Amino acid sequence: MTAPQVVDLAIIGSGSGNSIPDHRFDDKTIAIFEEGVYGGTCLNVGCIPTKMFVYGAEVAEIARHGGRLGVDSRVYSVDWPGIVKRVFGRIDPISVGGKEYRVDRCPNITVHSAHVEFDGRDEDGRYRLVTAESLVLADEVVIAAGSRATVPPAIAESAVRYYTNNDVMRLEELPKRLIIVGSGYIAAEFAHVFGALGSSVSIVARSGALLRKLDADVTTRFTEVAREKWDVHLNTNVVGATDLPDGRVRVDFEDGGHLDGDVLLVATGRKPNGDRLNLGSIGLALDADGRVICDPHGRTDAPRVWALGDVSSPYQLKHVANHEERVVQANLLKGWDSDDLDTFDHRFVPAAVFTHPQIASVGLTEDEARDQGLDITVKVQAYGDVAYGWAMEDTTGFCKVIAERGTGRLLGAHVLGPQAPTVIQPAIQAMSFGQTALEVARGQYWIHPAMPEVLENALLGLEI
Repeated sequence: MTAPQVVDLAIIGSGSGNSIPDHRFDDKTIAIFEEGVYGGTCLNVGCIPTKMFVYGAEVAEIARHGGRLGVDSRVYSVDWPGIVKRVFGRIDPISVGGKEYRVDRCPNITVHSAHVEFDGRDEDGRYRLVTAESLVLADEVVIAAGSRATVPPAIAESAVRYYTNNDVMRLEELPKRLIIVGSGYIAAEFAHVFGALGSSVSIVARSGALLRKLDADVTTRFTEVAREKWDVHLNTNVVGATDLPDGRVRVDFEDGGHLDGDVLLVATGRKPNGDRLNLGSIGLALDADGRVICDPHGRTDAPRVWALGDVSSPYQLKHVANHEERVVQANLLKGWDSDDLDTFDHRFVPAAVFTHPQIASVGLTEDEARDQGLDITVKVQAYGDVAYGWAMEDTTGFCKVIAERGTGRLLGAHVLGPQAPTVIQPAIQAMSFGQTALEVARGQYWIHPAMPEVLENALLGLEI
């Protein structure tokens, strides 16, 4: 092992953590650790490449159903290798360029392409960060190590070849039959991608519904739509998996049944990476969900050790990680003991599922609002009852808004249908800035006819 490198700041993870060092950190020596592909999950195997696949899938989905609009359109073929090349021909150079920038153009920054762990502190109180080939001593550390895909033991302990979001997008050819184990947003998005592009898709879910953590109306409607499009197995436990002699894979169920497919995708959730960092050596513990514990400013219980993103946040969302990065960045500049530290704002965190139909949500579900004892009013507005949705011949989409009776305070919004992540944005803004349902509905123009009118009409339909 070479002589120790002494730095002012160490950053574990090159996703959102990579955005911390800007020109204001030029006078600090910095070490960045990344054992995977530079740029983190979102850039390489998450948000960005999946949405590039989703857009192609949307084009195919629309083409297949042009007949109901009087348009004779169809999908003649899908060039899967061409799609993969389009996506990663753009993504991979960004990752490479991001690393090269830090290595070649940032003289104060050293990039360590290796797994790192804490090894306590030295006699001067600096944190010891150890890789297989190096030792770094850091005065201050940001833990932004992200999360990883989880795999059920029944599959992980088998010898079967399975895929996760890390590698399924780089398949050499489009599978004729894809088996997806899981029922969350990753499962729903990949079911749409592969199904729209021509694969026969089977989803295996332990629970009785897909996307069960969303508002009950959204969950129910999406599960109904999914069962019409894909082969959906609910309340089904996987007990094993086997590679078949013909190259396919078999998934075995607890009830004695099974499914055979060409490719097995495991999409059963993600786990924070804090358990891989030997945090106990610096006195840090994880919470019940495996997250690094930190305060609203990003400070952990270890002095001058900060945390952000999937490794510590209850929200495994890139826009949340980016927000937390900005807060921690500001606080690094202010200093650990500053009495004016910035604070995470997790009041109204929105999320979207880019499946088909698209889904977006913010705030409380109806059940959560009732469980809190709030006096609420609820309105569900169908897409097909507003001009643009009617023009699209939409029959499944809706916008649901929840407000406090009497005050008109918006408590939640849930949208299922075309452009859902765009349609919901005015509701996110209203909740963030304290606008009531009537203020946001009548205090501005809503373009007619446009998709956001479904939100406007929902707001106007509330019995405040």
